Amino acid sequence: MGNQSTERKPLEHRPGREQTQRYLFLVLECARLDAGGLRIALDDVAVLRLGRGEVRVLRVDPDGAGVLEVPDLRMSRAHARIVRDGANLVLEDTGSTNGTSVNGQAITKHVLRHDDVMELGETILLYREIHALTACSARSLEISAVIAAAPGFATLDPALARRLGHLARIAPSLLSILLVGETGTGKEVLARGVHVLSLRPGPFVAVNCGAIPHSLVEANLFGHVRGAFSGALKDEPGLVRASDHGTLLLDEIGDLPIGSQAALLRVLQEGEVQPVGSAHTTKVDVRVIAATHMPLAELVERGAFRRDLYARLAGYTFQLAPLRERTADLGLLIAALLVAGKLGPRRDLRLRSDVAHRLLRHNWPMNVRELEKCLHAASLLTEDGVIMADDVLPAPLATAELMHYRAPAEQVVPPRAAETVDPDAADNRRALLITLLAEHNGNVSAVARAMGTSRTHVHRLIARYALARKPGN
Repeated sequence: MGNQSTERKPLEHRPGREQTQRYLFLVLECARLDAGGLRIALDDVAVLRLGRGEVRVLRVDPDGAGVLEVPDLRMSRAHARIVRDGANLVLEDTGSTNGTSVNGQAITKHVLRHDDVMELGETILLYREIHALTACSARSLEISAVIAAAPGFATLDPALARRLGHLARIAPSLLSILLVGETGTGKEVLARGVHVLSLRPGPFVAVNCGAIPHSLVEANLFGHVRGAFSGALKDEPGLVRASDHGTLLLDEIGDLPIGSQAALLRVLQEGEVQPVGSAHTTKVDVRVIAATHMPLAELVERGAFRRDLYARLAGYTFQLAPLRERTADLGLLIAALLVAGKLGPRRDLRLRSDVAHRLLRHNWPMNVRELEKCLHAASLLTEDGVIMADDVLPAPLATAELMHYRAPAEQVVPPRAAETVDPDAADNRRALLITLLAEHNGNVSAVARAMGTSRTHVHRLIARYALARKPGN
């Protein structure tokens, strides 16, 4: 996918910059969405020339002279350069045909500031200054190529790469892991990556604790014997035994009924499972990963979650970053979704540069899941493979409930009665709902989880847009 990085000697002393490291991220090539992203450490680069080449190439000589070439037909061969000016880094256009812009404004010379977004031809770049103590060490960079091959572990963000390096070192152990993050941040994908790195010979089994009726949780997890309850027509091993010698992901662990938590605790403590209706126990060798978007510590204090189970599950807690904090990874994530076929059957998709800017500016309240659905819908709407602004308006934009979701509590202002929702946003939310209903075969609970909302709200949307729950109905 073209993911590359260049790291050089430790940061030199500069007044006012002792605690930061400076990076240039090639976020997106709008005409090559499968190319992924690129990270360049700038602190030891004296000059970086940017221009068009036959293939993507990055070279940095020992004297600090660097060249980045991108196969972008709208970029000039000598398009721009980044040079030092005292303690600053300056972007200069070097007579390009189509010009250089920063944050949407054409420039000839610009002192780079944190979070500046640059557009050269159809290539989008991002400048970041990152706290040196949170960035990845040289050792973690050495293993980055290995762990990036595991699902969910690829990143260009140095701070996130450092934390993922720690998680990779935990993966081969038997220590239980708790993944915490907002809905749609990719907890199951990361859990699969941990399983890959664990080298455990058994299968990876994922179960959504919130999707199982409370009365059937223990039978599903621990199995049952024939006749244990009405409908138990044969012995079933259960999901815990199905993951023997492998990894069991307990997603939405906060929804596990308090009565079933004691039985799960026994599995973790004793390494054995007792099927419903049986007097016998069976030994199991299972690595457990739990995941939740809920504050488990608060549930413990309220008595809604067992303290001893929480202590067992939280052997190592990893907080997943929301997409709004991973904009440097946007191209990498889009490439992964495209290659995996999650953006539809087309492989010739391209973005207009104004669409790329919109994706970078959006807050992504439903995270990677929203990015996937947004671009999947756009791929179905485009006729020539070029995604236009009219094709890709993320559905939650300008809707009152998600404006509330993004705003801090003290800044939430109820919408005035006369306010109206952007009709384009409503149309795109309708399109997203249609896509999700088709994908989940009308299962409202699954659609609600995908949208990060409640079943009641989904039912209201279905009624509002006069939709059938299942295609053809």
